[in-house]
Amino acid sequence: MELDEIKNLIELLRDTDITELQIEREGSKLKIKREKFLSSFDVAPPPGKTAAQAAESEKEVVEEQRLVTLTSPIVGIFHRAPSPEAEPFVEVGSRVKKGQVLCIVEAMKLMNEIESDTDGTIAKILIENGQPVEYGEPLFLIEPAQ
Repeated sequence: MELDEIKNLIELLRDTDITELQIEREGSKLKIKREKFLSSFDVAPPPGKTAAQAAESEKEVVEEQRLVTLTSPIVGIFHRAPSPEAEPFVEVGSRVKKGQVLCIVEAMKLMNEIESDTDGTIAKILIENGQPVEYGEPLFLIEPAQ
């Protein structure tokens, strides 16, 4: 693959939602991966909200900004427990350690354990058990330990 072709691919992907592209051609492999970052944003109350409700919404946004988001590293089916009869790995409010299994994402009959990448407390579980998840989709919000 020529350098000009790679530059053209990068330019084409710049204004899309695609975060990862992998191409294999004639024994060569090319993988382009980028992270999506949100720039600063304003929280404006929807029409009809009171000042107190707007302040509460702004407080929630600030609170969520300090939380760590754990995302799915693969596409698959989200499972909160190791088996249908078992207790979930974690609940909201559970204290977790870095490396602790939080859920399983089943992909092509393989059960992939998803581990916490930080110590903290589960603040929110964003996916329902048995639901499909996409690559990069947020699964948990974790309040980091102080």
